[in-house]
Amino acid sequence: MGQRKRGFGQITKLPSGRYRARYTGPDGQRHSPRYTFDTALDAEAWLTAERRLLADPDREWTPPKQRENADRAPLTFGAYAEKWLAGRSLEVRTRAHYRNLLDQHLLPAFEDRPLRRITHDDVVEWHATTLLDRPTLRSHAYGLLRTILGSAEKADLIAKNPAYVRGAGNAKRVKRIKPATLPELEAIVTAMPDRYKTMTLLAAWCGLRFGELAELRRGDVNTRDGVLHVRRGVVRADGATIVKRPKSDAGVRDVAIPPHLLPMVREHLLQHAEAGKDGLLFPAKGGGHLAPSSLYRVFYRARDAAGRPDLRWHDLRHTGAVLAAQTGATLAELMARLGHSTPGAALRYQHAAQGRDMEIARKLSALVGGADA
Repeated sequence: MGQRKRGFGQITKLPSGRYRARYTGPDGQRHSPRYTFDTALDAEAWLTAERRLLADPDREWTPPKQRENADRAPLTFGAYAEKWLAGRSLEVRTRAHYRNLLDQHLLPAFEDRPLRRITHDDVVEWHATTLLDRPTLRSHAYGLLRTILGSAEKADLIAKNPAYVRGAGNAKRVKRIKPATLPELEAIVTAMPDRYKTMTLLAAWCGLRFGELAELRRGDVNTRDGVLHVRRGVVRADGATIVKRPKSDAGVRDVAIPPHLLPMVREHLLQHAEAGKDGLLFPAKGGGHLAPSSLYRVFYRARDAAGRPDLRWHDLRHTGAVLAAQTGATLAELMARLGHSTPGAALRYQHAAQGRDMEIARKLSALVGGADA
C-alpha cells in the first residue's frame, strides 16, 4: 500500500488499486470521504476542493462525511419498496398482487416516510385502520410490509424492523364455509347453462380449482379409465392470460372421476369441448380460455336459484373435500386428490395408497345412490 506525501493531505493507493484521500482538519482529526477514487488525479482534485473550502472565509468548515450526510436525502419507504419489488424474481400473478398491495394499501400510508422514521406505533396505527372488513387481504398487506422492512433491516438501512404486530400475519376467517348439500348441488347444476353443467360437477365432485378446470384439454381427460390429468392451470394477471404448472408438485396429479359423472363428461366432449387433442374442455363461447367473470355471472344466478347466495365458486371445491372425507378417505388421500402440499415434514412424505383414489371415486358415486334411496 503506497502513500504519497503532499503539502496538504495524503493520497494512499489501496490493495484494490483504488485511491484514498484524507487530510487533518481544524479539529485535529483525520478526514476522508465515504468513497475511494479510481485514480490519483481524482483523489488530488478532491483534496484541492477541500483545501479551497478551508481557505474560504465566508464558509464554515464541517467534516466531509457530515456534509455528505446532510446532502444525502433520506431513503423513503416508497423508493426502497420500488427497488425491493424490482429486484425480486416473482411469478407474474404474485408480482401483480404485491403491486396492488403497495399501490392500494402501503404507499398511501408510508410512501414519503423515511425508512428510519417508521416506528412500531406507526405500523400498529396503520394495521388498526386498514382492511378491517377483508382480513385475508389485510394479513397479506401486513406480511408484505414486514418483509420489505425486514429486508431493509438486513441491509442495515434501519436498526430494527418496526413491523411486529402479534397475530397480524394470520387471517381469521370471516365466516365458516358451509358446503353445498347434494340437493343444493343438484339445483345449482340444473340452473346452470348446459355448457357449464359438467364444469360445475367436476368442481364439486373432483375438487378442481377454477384455473385447473379452465385449462383442462381433451388430452387431459381419460374417459376409459375415468381419470383427469391435472398438469397445468390458467391464471390472469395484469390483463394477461398465463398458463403455468401448479405451484407445487402436489398440484400435478391424476384425479379419478366418480363413475356417475362419466356419461356427462363424454356427452360434454361431444357437444361443447373444442376440437383436437389440445382443445379446451371448457372454452369461452368465442373460443379460448373462459374468463372467471363469464362463469360467475351465470353461477351467481344458479346459486340464488338453489337458495345459496352465500356460496362462492371455490366453495364447490370445499364441498368436494367434505364429500370425499365422508367416504373415509385419509388425510393423505384427501391432500393427494385436492393437490394440497402438506405443511409438516411428517406428512410431506406421505403418499396416497396406490389405487385408493379410484375407490374414493366409486364411493363418491355411491353417495348419489344413498341420496336417492
